[in-house]
Amino acid sequence: MLHQHQDLIESSKTGKRLAQYQLYNLYVDAMYSTCFRMLGSREDAEDVLQESFITAFRKLDQFSYESTFGAWLKRVVVNHCLNFLRDKKVHFTDLDNASIADEIEEVNVSFVENIEDLAKVKQAVATLPDCYKQIITLYLFEGYDHVEIGEILQVSTGTSKSQYHRAKKKLMEILKQL
Repeated sequence: MLHQHQDLIESSKTGKRLAQYQLYNLYVDAMYSTCFRMLGSREDAEDVLQESFITAFRKLDQFSYESTFGAWLKRVVVNHCLNFLRDKKVHFTDLDNASIADEIEEVNVSFVENIEDLAKVKQAVATLPDCYKQIITLYLFEGYDHVEIGEILQVSTGTSKSQYHRAKKKLMEILKQL
């Protein structure tokens, strides 16, 4: 069912605190995980998570059931994480070069499926520079494609692909050292 929490959402739209609290409890753990993966700091993740929920409840009237509530909320959370990182001055190098993008398209090896210890992967991701960490997190863990990542980060699709390729290469180097 696409809108399984519709009653809670509608009650929350009218400002009913109990309904908002129930929605919060349904989604807080998953949204915290997203924040933590993107920001890498428990304190930052908690702060951004709370701001995200405040924004979501303020803008709940904009939720129009075109997607699931969880998908809509996740977009709010990801946007807040990215805004937080922009404020910290995480920059992406714009490389809209077709030859680089074509070369990257040919690389279809998923490095994660070759690593048995997920804890090592998480540890390695945490050590990546912020711009690489964001691309890896959005692509691998959050499931966004390069077109969506480009829109979210306000970079070209080619830049998303090239940054992912560089991030993956750097991650492989880190994993070899662990």
